[in-house]
Amino acid sequence: MNKLANYFDDWNTWDKAWTILFTITILCLSYIWKENWIAVLASLTGIWCVVLVAKGKTLNYYFGVVNVLAYSYVAYNRQYFGEVQLNMIYYLPMQFIGYYFWKKNENEGTGTVIIKSMSNPNRGLVIIWIAIAISLYGVWLTYLGGAMPYWDSSSTCLSIIACILMTFRYMEQWILWIVVDIVSIYMWWIAFSANDSDITVLIMWTAYLFNAIYGAYIWFKLYHEQRGKKVTIKMRPWRLSKK
Repeated sequence: MNKLANYFDDWNTWDKAWTILFTITILCLSYIWKENWIAVLASLTGIWCVVLVAKGKTLNYYFGVVNVLAYSYVAYNRQYFGEVQLNMIYYLPMQFIGYYFWKKNENEGTGTVIIKSMSNPNRGLVIIWIAIAISLYGVWLTYLGGAMPYWDSSSTCLSIIACILMTFRYMEQWILWIVVDIVSIYMWWIAFSANDSDITVLIMWTAYLFNAIYGAYIWFKLYHEQRGKKVTIKMRPWRLSKK
């Protein structure tokens, strides 16, 4: 019990308020729109999962498994086949693989992972692979008759690479997650506009975007603190200085 409590020792008021706010928002909107309970489950577990990822907590993978299964069902009903394939073929096994690698590289007691950063040449290779993957997978999704194939391809391919970076604890993952979230918000806004449903999924992706921006800051801060450098905020939360 004490070990579980230690997971939340480093949570500030913002962390708690942010999580509670989006949880309540999803529950309220799901009641107003009479949302499918599976979509609600996907949204809630998704938000709890990404908040824990932003905090560098291995516990995120427990919620991740539930989110993958529930979200896949919702995406299938909207014919976002790229999203379905991504979740069931890739994300589901990656929950267990990620848990293994994070568990091997976490601080005892706090459950916070040791964070790494990529070299510039490796960042360039990632960009090249992203461009190739989006182009090829977009052709495949067009052949399948999926909705918004190249948008779907962008979300899928970026997510695959971001998840790999996340598994191996690279802080550059957050740049990709931010792009994924923007693309996904657009896709689910189209779905909501057409059918007046899946509002909780749309809110979930919006929460993901804010969380990804916050997660980028947290991981940047943790990365330098784990290497003995103090990171402080001056004037604005996005302007960081290292000491």
